[in-house]
Amino acid sequence: MHDTAGPSVLADCPARLATEILADKWAALVLFGLSGGPRRHGELGGLVGGISRKVLTQTLRQLQDYGLVERHVEAPRRIEYCLTDLGKTLIDPIEALNDWARDHGGAVADYQESAEAAISRQP
Repeated sequence: MHDTAGPSVLADCPARLATEILADKWAALVLFGLSGGPRRHGELGGLVGGISRKVLTQTLRQLQDYGLVERHVEAPRRIEYCLTDLGKTLIDPIEALNDWARDHGGAVADYQESAEAAISRQP
């Protein structure tokens, strides 16, 4: 990613796929929620918090389409979701982002507050 050959390099950048997957508001949280093992839909929704059943279903389907999550039907009304081996490979990068947010989130919030204050002071 440090190559400065030009914009065409960015078009082929492998990070685009990771960004596409994690750009979904809920994807990283759902993946991280599944990192502790298989979970049922309602349990996962409660763990993630703030996500509607519909959006959780859509997110799980999208993650299944990427091959990151599997859906297992245990009984007619007992369905569990779990990470695939490929899905498990994203947990360390998600933890790294979480660490970054914990370490630098305050600085981002401070900057946002000062920027908003500067805008409100403008005539």
